[in-house]
Amino acid sequence: MSIERIGIIGGGIIGLALARWITLNRPGARVTVLEKEDAVARHQTGHNSGVVHAGLYYRPGSLKALLCRRGTGLLRDYCAEHGLPFEQVGKVLVARTGDDAARLADIERRARENGVPQVARLGPEGLRDIEPHVRGVAGLHSPTTAITDYIAVAEALADDVRRAGGRVLLGAPVIALRQNAGGAEVLTGDPRGERVKRSFDTVVICGGLHSDRLARMAGASREPRIVPFRGQYHELAPESRHLVRGLIYPVPDPRYPFLGVHLTRHVHGEVMAGPNAILATAREGYRMRDVLPRDVADTLASPGFWRLARRHWTVGAREMAVSASAAVFAREARRLVPAITTADLRPAEAGVRAQALTRRGELLDDFAVDTHDRIVCVRNAPSPAATSSLAIAEYLGEKVVFAR
Repeated sequence: MSIERIGIIGGGIIGLALARWITLNRPGARVTVLEKEDAVARHQTGHNSGVVHAGLYYRPGSLKALLCRRGTGLLRDYCAEHGLPFEQVGKVLVARTGDDAARLADIERRARENGVPQVARLGPEGLRDIEPHVRGVAGLHSPTTAITDYIAVAEALADDVRRAGGRVLLGAPVIALRQNAGGAEVLTGDPRGERVKRSFDTVVICGGLHSDRLARMAGASREPRIVPFRGQYHELAPESRHLVRGLIYPVPDPRYPFLGVHLTRHVHGEVMAGPNAILATAREGYRMRDVLPRDVADTLASPGFWRLARRHWTVGAREMAVSASAAVFAREARRLVPAITTADLRPAEAGVRAQALTRRGELLDDFAVDTHDRIVCVRNAPSPAATSSLAIAEYLGEKVVFAR
């Protein structure tokens, strides 16, 4: 039986990109996006750094590598067609030590295998030519790494879906989800407090921070679980923005799961420092004081969390110190740009990353999707998911949703 009624849970950039792909490529399908908030892009899409990644780090042949490279081109073209910002400001990876410099060779190899164009090794003077206030022993330059406004992209995608006859329903939280012989039924709330039952042939879960709970509603495994990590940002004061021309990143340390504080220029002129990464006490906990007991209990009940914590407790303690003190945050930023002081930083809105974690305590490194009869679950879609969103939509449409 051909699929006609497609429900997509989640009005972030991936869910909206998939809805658009379906309207363009399957004109007989009826698409409905269900979003619990009163606007699209309220969570991960609207709380990220705005970077369009070129594909430097990702394991060659992985979904991240393939879809990031494909997605970068699709996103660039989409922004041009819709008059949305897309600026190739470039990125430098800064090696502060000899060990960092040694790791650059592996990153450069991966970048070239992934087809990232114009990547170049830099010495100390080359770094300063591109970012005059950076200090390091070596660097890697990716001039095609870009920035955009992902909220604007998501809103444009939603408009495309509506113009093509699809529906983007806001204020429609999913209360229950079950499969039957004819497809899948989704029970949602509405702004008036009423409940509405909706029937679909296929449902695609793009629920981000709540994807594991939604999968469980559908009768699928709860594993891998989502563990939320809160990332604190600071904004450079306007008089200090000149210290950063484009994007300045540290060389990632493969022993640790997160990158550390980096510096990013945004399309509207702001320059952000961050994020760090600490365990969030609420899946939508954008403030330190946000605590939701159910979310904390879910994290603590995960065997994988305790295994992860035992391996990385030292880096976790360091990240907590960075979050608690602007002075410590400034110290981390100074490892890239020595001229930054505590007085240059202003607190900015945080983000929360949905990270899939296995029972063995391993953070899933690649995008992950699985299928359970009529339900498709996007299990893990961290960075570079926004960059890759149009390619992820293409992959889901061609290889998953309509491939059965």
